Amino acid sequence: MVNQNPEQKARDQKDALLAKAGWVVQDKKKIDFSASMGVAVREYQTDVGPADYVLFVDKQAAGVIEAKPEAWGEKITTVEDQSQGYANATLKWVNNSQPLRFVYESTGVITRFTDGLDPHPRSRELFNFHRPETLAKWLKEPKSLRGRLQDFQPLIKEGLRKCQIKAITKLEESLKEDKPRALVQMATGSGKTFTAITASYRLLREPVSANRILFLVDTKNLGEQAEQEFMSFLPNDDNRKFTELYTVQRLKNQYIAKDAQVCISTIQRMYSILKDEPLDESLEEQNPAEQFTKPKEPQPVVYNEKIPPEFFDVIIIDECHRSIYNLWRQVLEYFDAYLIGLTATPDNRTYGFFRKNVVSEYDHEKAVADGVNVGNEIFVIETEKTKQGGKIEAKQQIERRERTTRRKRWKQQDQNEAYTAKQLDRDIVNPDQIRTVIKTFRDALPTIFPGRKEVPKTLIFAKTDSHADDIIQTVREEFGESNQFCKKVTYRVANDKTDSEGNVIQKGEDPKSVLAQFRNDYYPRIAVTVDMIATGTDVKALECLLFMRDVKSKNYFEQMKGRGTRTLDKDSLKKVTPSAQSAKTHYVIVDAIGVTKSVKTASQPLITKPSVPLKDLAMGVMMGASDSDTVSSLAGRLARLDKQLDDKERARIAEKAGGTPLLMIVGELFNAIDGDRVEQKAVEIAGQPVGTNPGDDARNKAQQQLVSQVANVFNGELIELIDSIRRDKEQTIVHDDLDELIKAEWDGETTENAKVLTQELADYLKEQADEIDALAIYFNTPARRSEVTYPQIKALLEKLKQDRPKLAPLRIWQAYAHLDNYTGENPLTELTALVALVRRACGIDSAITPFGRTVRKNFQDWIMKYHSGNSEKFNEQQMQWLQAIRDHIASSFHFERDDLDMTPFDAKGGLMGMYQQFGDKMDWVIEDLNRELVA
Repeated sequence: MVNQNPEQKARDQKDALLAKAGWVVQDKKKIDFSASMGVAVREYQTDVGPADYVLFVDKQAAGVIEAKPEAWGEKITTVEDQSQGYANATLKWVNNSQPLRFVYESTGVITRFTDGLDPHPRSRELFNFHRPETLAKWLKEPKSLRGRLQDFQPLIKEGLRKCQIKAITKLEESLKEDKPRALVQMATGSGKTFTAITASYRLLREPVSANRILFLVDTKNLGEQAEQEFMSFLPNDDNRKFTELYTVQRLKNQYIAKDAQVCISTIQRMYSILKDEPLDESLEEQNPAEQFTKPKEPQPVVYNEKIPPEFFDVIIIDECHRSIYNLWRQVLEYFDAYLIGLTATPDNRTYGFFRKNVVSEYDHEKAVADGVNVGNEIFVIETEKTKQGGKIEAKQQIERRERTTRRKRWKQQDQNEAYTAKQLDRDIVNPDQIRTVIKTFRDALPTIFPGRKEVPKTLIFAKTDSHADDIIQTVREEFGESNQFCKKVTYRVANDKTDSEGNVIQKGEDPKSVLAQFRNDYYPRIAVTVDMIATGTDVKALECLLFMRDVKSKNYFEQMKGRGTRTLDKDSLKKVTPSAQSAKTHYVIVDAIGVTKSVKTASQPLITKPSVPLKDLAMGVMMGASDSDTVSSLAGRLARLDKQLDDKERARIAEKAGGTPLLMIVGELFNAIDGDRVEQKAVEIAGQPVGTNPGDDARNKAQQQLVSQVANVFNGELIELIDSIRRDKEQTIVHDDLDELIKAEWDGETTENAKVLTQELADYLKEQADEIDALAIYFNTPARRSEVTYPQIKALLEKLKQDRPKLAPLRIWQAYAHLDNYTGENPLTELTALVALVRRACGIDSAITPFGRTVRKNFQDWIMKYHSGNSEKFNEQQMQWLQAIRDHIASSFHFERDDLDMTPFDAKGGLMGMYQQFGDKMDWVIEDLNRELVA
């Protein structure tokens, strides 16, 4: 209205907010409670003066609102006493005996709320007023949510790891203290999702009885995995699964079931639901943190009556280090809910967002120490071309290849051309560089994984799809294996490969199927990926990561390493890797590009730059980016691409664009940021005469609207098509510039790690020497080591696994082997490895030696010594018995009479059979072999 004073304008603002939230606003002289469940009466009289608004729910006074002008935003908390005074006052005609429970202060821009029933009533900021039906529900409950959060039942710890117990306990303490945000930092593989589901179960069950929980992810893949984990979760105090107790819904469209108690959604979909706009499903395939181009001014979330701010009580944000900033942050801040973040790799933004309220700090190092994760070793492969690039000589015929179709042609090189290492596998492909790395990796496997008969499950990180395809073909050739040996794995929907006319050349394999094979089956042994970097990809049998691409983001690198940290027991590992001799003890990073040495930076959202890929520019505009830099960059790139297209490619693009030719899209993009058109639209928006100054706000809105109209033509399929056609443009294949291996060796840090591990084992063994019988003998009276029995060594192994799981004998064996430059055979079992380690740690052996070799050498010496004396030599039957005893000692450390009842001795007649061969010397033979063979 015209000529309103600030108070009137402020009142109109509050009226509009109340109306959106379902309240009927009435003047104190025109009260009509039959008009609605919720009635907000202006200027209602109390015994301390008129309250700006009194809220009535089902004709009962429930709350008050103290209204202030916008300028009061910075001091809105100073009026809390005033609003509470109205809540405590006696209302005219009502004669309320108790203070009104719900108290609001609002400027129209900022609204704060206090619930008088909370244990420690404290105001908090809201997006808008609560709905009348919400207050009606709360009034029927004897305690507020914050009151019920004081009543968590005791945590049953059965089936939970220590780190999970701590995270849940500290999180519940944080909720009891009414801290609005909490960060759970737990290493990859330590059970973050399981912890979150346990917390959700305890929040939903009585007496807390939270109404609804949102489990927020940033990719469809993570949402599907979370849904599976909720479905399989079995509480430790109930024999029914989570989904039998509570309704879980993964959101796939705009519909949210009213009875859903856990909603799983991508942040992209929740944003679209709040905006009441359909979502292109392709936007759920990639996490928004990887989207380079973003709107400089995020399109604001607006109030949605179907999903009011109080719709969720708690929001659990998976991978919260990535996608909750900028555009997406407002999704979280829309809701009046506790925010719980889950991540393995927080950065400064994460700590800032969650206000440094870290309820769990459980990093990779702690997880390795506890045996929850395994650590890594680094093996370096360095080649000349990888490090320095190369040169294409003039006058030679070179191959040019289209990236996607692989169509080839040959042309003569006009002049000498140097290429850098950064150009490799993008503009320039040197097949021999790829082959040199793969061949070196193949030849080094016996060093990296001694004793293995098959290639350990290996994941290779490639730079691009084209690079991945070259790697796959090279791996299959160099290993002499079939197609199933090496496959590509991806998160993306498996599109069919098509030719330039759109005909299907090759059906795309379902990525979920390939990933399941890699996880559970013998084949593939090696997987190659471009985009399977982020979390949520659990292949526990993975033992090797081969990096053929560099990574500049510290967080991304940690996530990539996280693919290898999962633990796996011996039986499960042997199902996919039969020659494994123990549980998974560590994983190996094979660094073929210098990724472990390159400088890493904290992950930050990128702003538009000239180097931003065409696909990201298009996705950004589709998502709402409207700044001139982004739009003009996109238009220019599309115009350049159009010049390279043939008629068939233009027709395919036009078909996906609803009949709009590419050049017309380009023209409309340029028009949308044309200064004159923007000015004309801005004047319209401002409602001003032509020629006047509409102001920058109106100009920004005008450009946003104009770009948004053009952006309607973009969709996931169109952008994918444009990107695939762009990628079809050619690469140079360099066949003659051969690569040379510079080095292939364990990284220097591996030696330091080995020293730390071996010293840690030695210290542990010394600490336990007075507690464990076997160690007491080895360290204190080594001459008596022949008395050590199989049960004693077995007890030592079990205690070591329980106390120090990361000191797995076979892993420490490899550490000693590295330090002692040992390259021979490996231990047969963990037990024989442990005996060799004990001998090395207590100084009996100066270098690591397999116990079996020690026994065989000592046996040979014993036989020669016996035969060189005056005694009668052992006959053939006796030697067979002696060799069988030798083999038993090699595997079980000690031989006793009772062992004669076991295989293979029972087949030889057992005790009686040995006595027949050795007579009265039998006991002497057993005693002497026990003493001499373990010397």
